[in-house]
Amino acid sequence: MFLIATSTPDGVQSFSPLMNEQIAALCYEIATKAHEGQTRRDGRTPYIEHPRAVANKVRAYGLDHVCVAILHDVLEDSDLSPIDLTEQGVPLAIVLEVDRLTKREGETYNEFIARIRPFPVARRVKIADILHNLSDTPTVAQVKKYATALLFLVD
Repeated sequence: MFLIATSTPDGVQSFSPLMNEQIAALCYEIATKAHEGQTRRDGRTPYIEHPRAVANKVRAYGLDHVCVAILHDVLEDSDLSPIDLTEQGVPLAIVLEVDRLTKREGETYNEFIARIRPFPVARRVKIADILHNLSDTPTVAQVKKYATALLFLVD
């Protein structure tokens, strides 16, 4: 189920149903185009396989999580912006979560992880992202970095 964020007068954010599989298909299409020609660190595997694997890991949480997962690297790894995503029809709630999962210039990895921790959708997608990265022959330094992040995100 797709969710869109709404806020109550006291600022509490809640989510309500929005769309269907058409939005998921749109997100897959956007991500596939954005990652075209990119490969994983082995230099052979098409990069899009990573967001697809992350999306599969969060599928049980709903289509909103799937859309965020499939798009989670698009803003960092392509020339697309949040505005581009909304103009292409991606719901704002999805774009906001994707933006949360985008590391900022000058932001350390630990600052990035701390920034997304309060947001359940972004946190679940990041955990799935890290788990998939750990399954893809990471270096010792990457294992340490990801282990630290996982401990912080699941606490």
